[in-house]
Amino acid sequence: MEYIAIRETQKQHELTDMRQHEGESFGANMPKIITPEFVRDEVAAGRAIIPNNINHPESEPMIIGRNFLVKINANIGNSALGSSIDEEVSKMTWATRWGADTIMDLSTGNHIHETREWLIRNSPVPIGTVPIYQALEKVDGVAEDLTWEIFRDTLIEQAEQGVDYFTIHAGVLLRYVPLTAKRLTGIVSRGGSIMAQWCLAHHKESFLYTHFEDICEIMKQYDVAFSLGDGLRPGCLQDANDEAQFGELRTLGELTKVAWEHDVQVMIEGPGHVAMNRIKENMDLQLDLCADAPFYTLGPLTTDIAPGYDHITSAIGAAMIGWFGTAMLCYVTPKEHLGLPNKKDVKDGIITYKIAAHAADLAKGHPGAQARDNALSKARFEFRWDDQFNLALDPDTAREYHDETLPKDAHKSAHFCSMCGPKFCSMKITQNVREYAAGLDKDAANKKVTPQSGDLSDDDHLIKKVDTELVGQVGEASAEEVRQGMAEMMEKYNKEGRQLYKEV
Repeated sequence: MEYIAIRETQKQHELTDMRQHEGESFGANMPKIITPEFVRDEVAAGRAIIPNNINHPESEPMIIGRNFLVKINANIGNSALGSSIDEEVSKMTWATRWGADTIMDLSTGNHIHETREWLIRNSPVPIGTVPIYQALEKVDGVAEDLTWEIFRDTLIEQAEQGVDYFTIHAGVLLRYVPLTAKRLTGIVSRGGSIMAQWCLAHHKESFLYTHFEDICEIMKQYDVAFSLGDGLRPGCLQDANDEAQFGELRTLGELTKVAWEHDVQVMIEGPGHVAMNRIKENMDLQLDLCADAPFYTLGPLTTDIAPGYDHITSAIGAAMIGWFGTAMLCYVTPKEHLGLPNKKDVKDGIITYKIAAHAADLAKGHPGAQARDNALSKARFEFRWDDQFNLALDPDTAREYHDETLPKDAHKSAHFCSMCGPKFCSMKITQNVREYAAGLDKDAANKKVTPQSGDLSDDDHLIKKVDTELVGQVGEASAEEVRQGMAEMMEKYNKEGRQLYKEV
């Protein structure tokens, strides 16, 4: 608990400059300093979870809850068409390098057990899985042949390995399946579609629902947390917030209370594809139906027309729902709906979602969230380029972009970039104005002299100062060309009636 409290507080008590705008928390309770006692209280109340299997000692304790920093999850895993164990382990280490708070192994291809073992043994963050995927592999992909016994053995196998949280689609009930018949995209959750097929084939409720208390007892033994899956989440904007989605959410709320009775931690999975104006309804309903259990959402994507850019379409919704109260955001990569993500896609998805999560923390007014923004902004104003890079979410890309036009080490102390150059940098000009104003104040305080009619005006002083700096930067010859050009433009400006804008 103490370790988590230290991580969440981020040494705020040592900050000397805590300037930060107030946020809108929508009812979240975020103390200025996170204490071990607060962590315990939140977990005990079911408002937060600490996913940490007793068999995963490599994992560093972390917390997921509305009243803490918004976390992000990165999905990895092989498919029947590609990726090796080495590639998936490489993706995992890459994902944690860029800030993934948890990893989900969604492998559906060969060597699922071995892949998961390598991931767990090398992961410093919690690992989640969807056990039904491996159970389906054991029956050669025939959903109708799944049984409770096969699933139970799979749960125990994965819990013994050290999986920290399981996605269980226990809310897909037989009566909800027909509600998806008129949807534009039907059931888009893999686990949800598997259980829907099983329910229809056997015409009874799934074994995930009927054996839910048995599942709780298994998970309790290993301190594995539930991620109650939204098997009926919407796969397009048209299907959002429908009867099937919210019916399942009500069932997940009921199952949450059952899990709590067995002392098992729970978070709730959410959509999906939802237009911006319908996102808050999802958050409010989840808090109400699930008794403030942490919400864990995939996006949501706010438009369906941008394949190849769904990390952006979803980050818009993710930032919003994170602000409204979601505890963890599941990243979306540029490959969403198109293919299996590679390392570059993983990084792009993580950085995009780190932005969304941080934007949500700022909007909520999370104590200390703005400290990094203030530090980077100060470094930017003072032209401390290396500090800017190091404070960025992605220092490598920031440095790479700067080096494209100003690659030399000397440029890392230049008071301009290639966007504005040395003469049009607004921050440099602002610094000059501040220095000049400070000088005037100092002179006025020291001399207490009234300016004579022959003295230079304030504007003339500034012009003279800028001209002197110009000569120092480009030389007298080039400075003269600049003066000549400015004089010509001023003459043209006066002839045209001193109009800044002209109708086209």
